[in-house]
Amino acid sequence: MALIIKDVERITVHVPFTPRSQVWCAREQYQWDISEVIRITTDVPDLVGWGETMPHYTWGRVSDEAIARVKGRNPAEFLGDDSLGAGLQMAIYDLVGKANGVPVYKLFHLPRVREWCPISWWNVDMSPEDFAAEAQEAVSQGYTSHKIKARPWWDIYAQVEAIANVTPDHYQLDMDWNQMLANASNAIPVLQRLDQMPKICIYESPIFQHDVEGNRQLRGKISHPIAHHFGNPPFPTVIRDEVCDGFVIGGGIKRVLQEGYLSAGFDKPFFLQIVGTGITTALSLQLGAVLSHAQWPAVNCMNIYSDDLLATPITIKGGYAKTPDAPGLGIEIDEAALMRFKMEPPYEHPPLRLLLAVRWPNGRTRYYGNIMQCWTDAHNGNMPIHEHGARLEYVENDGSNDWDQLQARAQSEGPIFSYE
Repeated sequence: MALIIKDVERITVHVPFTPRSQVWCAREQYQWDISEVIRITTDVPDLVGWGETMPHYTWGRVSDEAIARVKGRNPAEFLGDDSLGAGLQMAIYDLVGKANGVPVYKLFHLPRVREWCPISWWNVDMSPEDFAAEAQEAVSQGYTSHKIKARPWWDIYAQVEAIANVTPDHYQLDMDWNQMLANASNAIPVLQRLDQMPKICIYESPIFQHDVEGNRQLRGKISHPIAHHFGNPPFPTVIRDEVCDGFVIGGGIKRVLQEGYLSAGFDKPFFLQIVGTGITTALSLQLGAVLSHAQWPAVNCMNIYSDDLLATPITIKGGYAKTPDAPGLGIEIDEAALMRFKMEPPYEHPPLRLLLAVRWPNGRTRYYGNIMQCWTDAHNGNMPIHEHGARLEYVENDGSNDWDQLQARAQSEGPIFSYE
């Protein structure tokens, strides 16, 4: 008799960030601590499927239409359907795996190539001191790889040195600029200097990915691989013009498998970037178990949360996470944690009113009313690049009219230049 989906429940939770992540994610990832957990029940008592969507950072939200579409149907009908959205698709796979007594990776019809998958600690850009503290925490939890956001408004060399000073020799750094070095002429001297620092492993999107000639020129002048988000420029262009060394792959299960196949066909390594708590990390491990070229450490960001929502944590040792091999995603949800963190609508945080300052030792300061102004300055080539002593700071709101006026002006005009 066919298994039938009876109901789909949404449980929206606020999972607090760890203290340092709370400080630095406040600028742009302030909604990432909200997760929508999907719970599917069936006509078989106690057979439940679980999934997770980060509604404010996802490849696909779960719509009411998608939920209505799966109700009363056999979940196996929807395998490979990326249109369901993140959490619902994940829960469908979890359910089908449990119903058949197999881990999710068996549903991909590919041989398992690894039991332990490489995994990375992740942080948005922060001070050298806080990066060092994060790296020490990463080492204590079994990580050997660390993906950091590299930003022109910091002294990147001081950040790398701070991490290097507190970590073992085998600890590696993957650095993501989100294209903020803009062009090869900016990037070459920065990356050549970083090439000399032994912790460096991968450079992600240092310049605009669509700049085919610039990326090819850059690759010829540095010694570490460049990773691009799959699809920009189009895959045939990447292969023909040798634009990058490997990829960042994420999204729905069908898409991830397809892009993983293409990468393997041309011997291009990649890292999986599928972000969420322990629930989402479990799915990433199921995919990593069968995708031969998922050889670079996966980025799941599980470490930024104070709770993984799992009854038993995922095992991480020596830079690798063990793929759960119980049926479905192979995890048990901590339902008490779901109730503890459950939110009431509206399921969002209001934007924070911030005043940011980028400072240099010679007294130059630029004030910004939000972090996206910093992004725009960098992408437009208007920001000094990794100058010695550069730091981003929050300007504390002291309740004064001066702060209010400067913040309002920066928000509407930013950046505001100051020479002190």
